[in-house]
Amino acid sequence: MGITIIAEVGINHNGDLDIAKELVSVAAAAGCDAVKFQKRDINLVYGEEFLSQPRVSPWGNTQRDQKQALEFDKDNFQAISQHCKDQNIDWFASAWDLESQKFLRYFNCKYNKIASAMLVYDDLLKLVADEKKHTFISTGMSTYDDIQNAVDIFRAANCPFELMHTVSTYPMRDEDANLRMIHTLRERYQCNVGYSGHEVGLAVSYAASAMGITSLERHITLDRAMYGSDQSASIEPSGLTQLVGAVRKIEKAMGDGKKRVIDAEVPIAAKLRGHLELEANH
Repeated sequence: MGITIIAEVGINHNGDLDIAKELVSVAAAAGCDAVKFQKRDINLVYGEEFLSQPRVSPWGNTQRDQKQALEFDKDNFQAISQHCKDQNIDWFASAWDLESQKFLRYFNCKYNKIASAMLVYDDLLKLVADEKKHTFISTGMSTYDDIQNAVDIFRAANCPFELMHTVSTYPMRDEDANLRMIHTLRERYQCNVGYSGHEVGLAVSYAASAMGITSLERHITLDRAMYGSDQSASIEPSGLTQLVGAVRKIEKAMGDGKKRVIDAEVPIAAKLRGHLELEANH
């Protein structure tokens, strides 16, 4: 089983179903294994005081206007689900509240996701773990104790999971990546570990891919200049195609670590070492 490559659409669709479908098509064409969205009940995730605060956006002048515009309803997700089926790519979403997780159950997605911000929300962790679906658990903004608590909940429920090393800055500076945490998480919690990246560019993701990760998640966009807080940390279509191709090459190149002389080397060795035999015979 290779690295599961996840294209994070998140809220980069800006509430536009056509953009969401186009991003799904981009991910499928690039060879990604899955696309991921986000789901919130804004009245549960945000307080009324926050929602009534001013915020100028393409949809209005309050936080409520902006947050509400980014949420898809059941009909939207049904259309996305059908489009993913047509494109032969899996989809799933990270819920930010209990009602959103229950909402997502209608679609019976293959995977679940715990966003870094939700890692400390025990009730959500237990609700997700009870579904027994393979769950990607991001670890940004979290302590060892936070992560251990989540691991304990998923193991107690006998729910398959993997951790994802994450640094929750948008975009993340390369010097903050701390990729050696991939090994640390794997050894400390004795589980598979992926990488969810928010950096600009592809080099850090390439390095992570050579460190034995089992999943790789990157935000995608049609254009980094589009409106939205996640756009600048996202990959455009050409970059996504480049990323997937390179990761698949890296997987092949890693090998098994056992020294051997491959068949193609035998005639080359004979040619390049031939003079040594001549010298030995003189």
